Amino acid sequence: MDQSLMKRLQPHIIALLIFVALTFAYFSPLLSGKELSQHDITQWLGMSKEIADFRDTTGEEALWTNSMFGGMPAYQISVKYAANLLQYVNDALWLGLPSPANLLFLGMLGFYLLLITLRTDYRLAIAGAIAYAFCSYFLVVIMAGHNSKAHAMGLFPLVIAGVLMAYRNRMLFGAAITSVALGLQIYANHLQITYYLAITILILILCEAIEAVRKKTVPNFIKASVVLGFAAMLSVVPNITNLLATYEYGEYSTRGQSELKSKPASTGLDIDYALSYSNGKLETMTLLIPGFSGNSSSAELSTSSETYKALQQNAGDQQARQFIKSAPLYWGKLFSTQGAVYNGAIVVFLFVLSLFLLRGAVRWWLIAATALFIMLSWGKNFMGLTEFFFNHFPGYNKFRAVSMMLVVASFCIPLGAIMGLNEFFSGKLKKEALMGYLKKAFYITGGTCAFFMLLPGLVCDFIGPADEQLAQYDWLLTALRADRESLVRMDAFRSLFFILLSAGLLWAWLKDKVKTGMAFSLLALFILADLWMVDKRFLNNENFESASQAKQQFEPTAADLQILEDKSYYRVMNTTASTFNDAVTSYFHKSIGGYHGAKLERYQELIEGQISKGNIQVLNMLNTKYFIVRNPETQQPIVQVNPDANGNAWFVREWRVVPDADAEMAALDSINTKDVAIVDQRFAGELDGLTPGRDSLAMIRLTSYAPNKLTYIAQTSKPALAVFSEIHYPKGWNAYLDGKKVEHIRLNYVLRGLKIPAGNHEVEFRFEPEVYLKGEKIALAGSVVMFLFFGLAVFMEVRGKKE
Repeated sequence: MDQSLMKRLQPHIIALLIFVALTFAYFSPLLSGKELSQHDITQWLGMSKEIADFRDTTGEEALWTNSMFGGMPAYQISVKYAANLLQYVNDALWLGLPSPANLLFLGMLGFYLLLITLRTDYRLAIAGAIAYAFCSYFLVVIMAGHNSKAHAMGLFPLVIAGVLMAYRNRMLFGAAITSVALGLQIYANHLQITYYLAITILILILCEAIEAVRKKTVPNFIKASVVLGFAAMLSVVPNITNLLATYEYGEYSTRGQSELKSKPASTGLDIDYALSYSNGKLETMTLLIPGFSGNSSSAELSTSSETYKALQQNAGDQQARQFIKSAPLYWGKLFSTQGAVYNGAIVVFLFVLSLFLLRGAVRWWLIAATALFIMLSWGKNFMGLTEFFFNHFPGYNKFRAVSMMLVVASFCIPLGAIMGLNEFFSGKLKKEALMGYLKKAFYITGGTCAFFMLLPGLVCDFIGPADEQLAQYDWLLTALRADRESLVRMDAFRSLFFILLSAGLLWAWLKDKVKTGMAFSLLALFILADLWMVDKRFLNNENFESASQAKQQFEPTAADLQILEDKSYYRVMNTTASTFNDAVTSYFHKSIGGYHGAKLERYQELIEGQISKGNIQVLNMLNTKYFIVRNPETQQPIVQVNPDANGNAWFVREWRVVPDADAEMAALDSINTKDVAIVDQRFAGELDGLTPGRDSLAMIRLTSYAPNKLTYIAQTSKPALAVFSEIHYPKGWNAYLDGKKVEHIRLNYVLRGLKIPAGNHEVEFRFEPEVYLKGEKIALAGSVVMFLFFGLAVFMEVRGKKE
């Protein structure tokens, strides 16, 4: 290898080695074979088990699973889109690291590359990469098992890198980077983060447009914007199958429009549901002071705490020690939280400093994006702005948990901090001016910390969401609030210390007491120490478990084993877990419950309108053959058999045509689903030629099962209406009678129905979504075009440098 090239690559190789070392240092239990216990990953393993087994057995994608909510598309659970060639680029970026180490590494790598494209000193770029990836939210997201979110966050900086390059006279290469990075970001499959990224880019483009007008460079701005628009469109094409399938499914999911008149007309989520996770305004202070709102809903206290002393005195030592292991210290506005969003006292201090140092479009973009997303994260606590976006901004009402908005602030703050530092050390400004800016930034951030260290009670009430449950214990609430206040004081002092440390280092550099290289290294070390210690409050070695412990989550109970002896096709309702927030049951059985953020809308309405009321006829029509309940004496799960379950399919005696969804739902209140079917009037034409009554010798039976193909044999002496205990989904399920495609209808609000003529017949239901079959052809072509475009851009970039 050419020595000059090796010399240029050496700093980046050092950076990569540092990132790998830090990753495994933080996740050190991975080196001894342990696994991180992640709630959502556990749930995902349950919900995807049938899909994964089918893939392993056949090499094909099921695209549908019957293991949750009676049946639903697999698009948002587990589908491999083979035609999207970006998956190989993604795997290369992960360097083969195990999960979740690959996510933390990607966060550092992406931010480092962004800063390098901005011509930042590689040592400062390393510090910035640490500041971004070790932001507490990144680690809390990983702890919870929101791996797709962390994946999307890791790719966030790469997209911004491409956009900024395109507007900085590297138009073609910047656009190529944007197309690949945005394609990867979409591939990560967390559309909410991608949506926030899109808004962030729109703000950047607006700032660039204003700057172009001011500098009279509008033609260049327009050219760059057009090329970036092409890049954005190109990034979509390799992901087209997933995007179109998700869009199609969205119309029928809880994100779509309900047909019930009793529900508000909306094409998105109910506003109260969407805003159920809204940050309090004061909670924003956690960006600077980690324990400002109490860290998390369940935090550990020491035996020197006021809570321990009060409990020891009033309830005894044993209860006191047990309670302080998971005390409700959180006093913010969220229903619950697993950890504070802490950007680091040093990083926030440097961000404030950067506002005095940076100029131009980037400065205003960072200010606008940070401020906007912080205010939007307040959600229901800042309804004026929230309602405007919810009602007028396309797609905004499709997402919940607006507290997630702080993802953008957690990106902008370290970016501004390091860009400001780069200016600070650049030599462009006089040291007298830098000293003035340094003092101002210190007074703002350090003064804020000092205020909350001395007088937190002036603006904080320390009343938390868990306090209602403890209202009868005034003495305990008093102690808890004292500990909450103490935590604010201690963490404010802690933040002030780190601000003093970093400000002192910059002062020493200005006074020529510290060399530049040493200053860079110490800043990176201080930032790492600050964030590392807070991160360990939320994700530490105790969150890891051995492989054998991980497997125990999927050890079948005696009840599971008893049910699994039945080799027929049936459904299970597990009442020993939170039925509709648990997917572990789906690991073993076809469940009427599950865990997913976007169920089919009609099934959710069936849960609310019938299943939650215990309508046994509805449970029968869902073929709920087994109930797992808790033994009142031993509290162990036991099995209750439902002998009245309707089975996989049956012929009904009669049907009732109703005018709309409300009437369809109401009719389920009082029918025997074995004998009567409810039909929406839009399907009434399909019943022509049928007469009430049932052939006593008629028979229909399931003979073959796969998640995407079900085969039945049917026999009847007269045309009859068959009801199938399968969820109706109009975009992909096709019915075949004796090999010929026929129309089927929706019955009983959620099930499938088919008119079967007299005689012996074979009936098949196949899941054949056109959106997948056509999408994969387009995705493959798009992948090839993207790589060709990227190759051309690299060639032009290299040739341009040589010239």
